[in-house]
Amino acid sequence: MPTPSLAALPIRRLTPRDLTACADLSEDRGWPREEHKWGLLLTAGKGYGIDDPDGGLVSACVVTEYGTTGRPALGAIGMVLVAERHARQGVGRRLMQYVLTEADTTPLTLHATPYGQPLYEELGFQVTGRAEMVLGHFTPGGRPPLIATRPATAEDVATILRLDEEVFGVDRTHVLTRLPAFADHLHVAVDNGRIIGYGAAWPNVDTQVVGPLIARDTETAKALITSLAARTDRAVRTDIDVRHAELLTWVKDRGLASVAFNAVMTYGVAELPGDWTRRFAPVTVAAG
Repeated sequence: MPTPSLAALPIRRLTPRDLTACADLSEDRGWPREEHKWGLLLTAGKGYGIDDPDGGLVSACVVTEYGTTGRPALGAIGMVLVAERHARQGVGRRLMQYVLTEADTTPLTLHATPYGQPLYEELGFQVTGRAEMVLGHFTPGGRPPLIATRPATAEDVATILRLDEEVFGVDRTHVLTRLPAFADHLHVAVDNGRIIGYGAAWPNVDTQVVGPLIARDTETAKALITSLAARTDRAVRTDIDVRHAELLTWVKDRGLASVAFNAVMTYGVAELPGDWTRRFAPVTVAAG
């Protein structure tokens, strides 16, 4: 039987049972396997993929929707991958066009690498910002943070959810309630007994990723990073909105170095909702 053409292969929904195949696809493209992150995305988001008749996946991506169940206000696209043997044959474009059709009128966002950005622009996405990935072993130094932090408790969850919706602009409950199990550490910043920020640190291969990071101001963000980084011997990675120049300078002075820049892009909306001045880093660039 002849092998069907790539254009004839159906696109289907992925499930957590596809985690290994997704990790294999990441590895095929020279990315880390990131099974822990794939596990979150495939349970909290909607995965889409194309099966390879010879085994594995031709392509995959995940859309994490935020807002009211059944009526999302925003969708974040991530982990858009095409197997090396099928690259440059229009597969990524076809999968993205399918996602756009499925989203209908729901606004979309994604973090684009320089490699992927031209395709997204051709599909109608617009650059609305940039994020800088920084990585390294965090070394405390200088004046200690003035803001108090502590590990979050179960009683803090409702306050974290309210604060996050106010800052992010849409409800992320279905993702954030998974943080206690997904992250190694979840901390809150407190001022006069009131929670003014929160941050998580989660394991990704051989690094510890700080995200999400929501804070009243830069000093609060510094305090949260300091407290989270103190809990690990691993290299720390985070992806900071470049408009937070003071925080970027501060983390670089403490051992983190610039690794890459991603373009923050939107489709169907001119700007992301919420308050960017208090939104310092995403859960992951794959989920916003």
